[in-house]
Amino acid sequence: MTQQAVGAPVPRLEAAAKATGTAPYAYEHPVPDPWFAHAVQATIARGAVLAVDTAGAEAVEGVRAVLTPFDAPRLPGAGDRRFAVLQSPEVAFRGQIVAAVVATTPEAAREAASLVRVEYDEHLHDTVLTADRADLYRPDEEEADTEAGDVDAALAAAPVRVEHTYTTPMEHNNPMEPHTTAALWERGPDRLTLHDSTQGPHTVRAVLAPVLGLDPERIRVLAPHVGGGFGSKGEPHPHNVLAALAARALPGRWVKLALTRRQMFALTGYRTPTVQRVRLGAGTDGRLLALSHESVEQTATVKEFPEMSAVCSRKMYAAPHRRTRHRLAALDVPAPFWMRAPGEAPGMFALESAMDELAHACGLDPVELRIRNEPEVAPDSGLPWADRRLVECLREGARRFGWADRDPAPGPHRSGRWLTGTGVASAVYPHLTLPGSVASIRHGGRGRYTVAIGAADIGTGARTALTQIAAEALGRPIGDVDLRIGDTDLPPASVAGGSTGTTSWGAAITAAAEELRRLHGRDPAAGAEARAGTPPNPEAERYAMSSFGAHFAEVRVDADTGEIRVPRLLGVFSIGRVVNPRTVRSQFIGGMTMGLSMALHEQSVLDPRFGHVVNGDLAEYHIAANADVGRIDAAWLEGPDPLAGPTGSRGAGEIGIVGTAAAIANAAFHATGVRVRDLPLTADRFLEAGTGQAPG
Repeated sequence: MTQQAVGAPVPRLEAAAKATGTAPYAYEHPVPDPWFAHAVQATIARGAVLAVDTAGAEAVEGVRAVLTPFDAPRLPGAGDRRFAVLQSPEVAFRGQIVAAVVATTPEAAREAASLVRVEYDEHLHDTVLTADRADLYRPDEEEADTEAGDVDAALAAAPVRVEHTYTTPMEHNNPMEPHTTAALWERGPDRLTLHDSTQGPHTVRAVLAPVLGLDPERIRVLAPHVGGGFGSKGEPHPHNVLAALAARALPGRWVKLALTRRQMFALTGYRTPTVQRVRLGAGTDGRLLALSHESVEQTATVKEFPEMSAVCSRKMYAAPHRRTRHRLAALDVPAPFWMRAPGEAPGMFALESAMDELAHACGLDPVELRIRNEPEVAPDSGLPWADRRLVECLREGARRFGWADRDPAPGPHRSGRWLTGTGVASAVYPHLTLPGSVASIRHGGRGRYTVAIGAADIGTGARTALTQIAAEALGRPIGDVDLRIGDTDLPPASVAGGSTGTTSWGAAITAAAEELRRLHGRDPAAGAEARAGTPPNPEAERYAMSSFGAHFAEVRVDADTGEIRVPRLLGVFSIGRVVNPRTVRSQFIGGMTMGLSMALHEQSVLDPRFGHVVNGDLAEYHIAANADVGRIDAAWLEGPDPLAGPTGSRGAGEIGIVGTAAAIANAAFHATGVRVRDLPLTADRFLEAGTGQAPG
């Protein structure tokens, strides 16, 4: 009898290769005699390049080309201004690529780039986000705003009201593997090959093809191993275009480009800062009568990107009168982009902080308040829930955490030098299945099967999980399945983003296995092959589908310094069927750690005088360390979601970060009696003005 594949804690199949350093990442991929590119970035936030002096750079030994806006190859399809690299003298933000050097060594390229002299016509710039700007506008999204009932009247009449503004700062993704690519442009006919650090090889090809004026079939993108992305590698960025331009200028020669950590802070996206106004109206029993969530965010003049932070409030809790609204300010800054759980991560900090404030205003336990506001159907659509188990997550988390033992009164709660408290927050992330993925399966004989799909494993364990899904679908042991991924020569696959990968790709693999059986029976001959795509899920139109969770945090605040430590973090999640407990737990813990970082440290500090992030490296952009936290534990409710698709699973990558920061902030309030509504929760926010001491 074949051992069960799905649900087994299978170790990562590529673990040995990664541990021994033999798994090739994009920049490390062996290519013959590469040259190296380095970007020159604008030192003004708005204006135009008047002239570029390349003499110093060209004198450096080994330099093979210097590209400027005045002589770089032209791009046929640079309608998206993000990708109009070196196509115009216009400067739209500080850090924009204004020149590049290609040399025989990376050291020579970097030295030469430092010798390029750029003369500018500098214009006045605007990089400051405020919620009262006169030029705020509604984003180009069909459902940017929603409204039901008479929110203002319901708020005015509500016996209990909470009305506050919550802010989150600009934050940057910092995957361990920086953004890198290696490019080869071949003539006759033109073809481009890229080794790229990307969350979607087929996405890179689809986006770059029109920009470069190439048929998609003439672009090959390979990404067998990716060292983290967290959204930032979900689409190509300007450096991908630059690498292609450099390779096109030097056809037949591989050109490698690796962004420095500091360059990434301007060129690969970030999470927008948000200013969120949440208004809750409730009865004395805590049941919501009205909910309003309005978010102001920033975007760039070169590309609109709305974070949509208020969307989470459309589905979380029952309230007859509801409003969500988004407004943007177009600033002279780099374009924001995806960062883990875009929208939900900052939005749930605001909503769940407000819910905690409502619980205290009503004199209710924060867990009980959330349970009382559990909606029978999805508040935004009216559809029945497919598998909403938030109440179970809250109750199970409370049991595991020992919530019943807490002192319900807000702090200060002092124990020696520490003020100690506990907090809770809910989590939600939508369940989506992306169309367009195709898998092929070939029987190689002797019971061995090759499964191919152009998906990317960005460190989540997708290679292992997909092998398990294929083994179950084929009724074979895991060792009989050879999985091929990470190459546009393989069948197309959607991007590894939005917690959609395992479900979308797994559905395609399951469908291909069914097609193989239909065509060739259960004992196919060697060479038998079949392919199929991700089938549509008709239940997605009839049911509301999301994953849910509950976060519990214990926080200690030093009474003298305001420093914060988190002895315990617990998350309990509902994501349907768990394909691999080992890798899923890793995803939960990773998300919770990122939420811990969001709560305590992460903040990109932009200097409005010059328009650049001043702490753009890992020395000054602080992230969580072991000393910040004691124990992190993640658990989940067992059981498949039969309406979620063939695998019965939903995504795990992003639900872990959603709600973590709010749980920590709520615990800090319980510990100190000080309500902090602005992230990160730095020590100064807990110190009484002028006293140098925290309350208590």
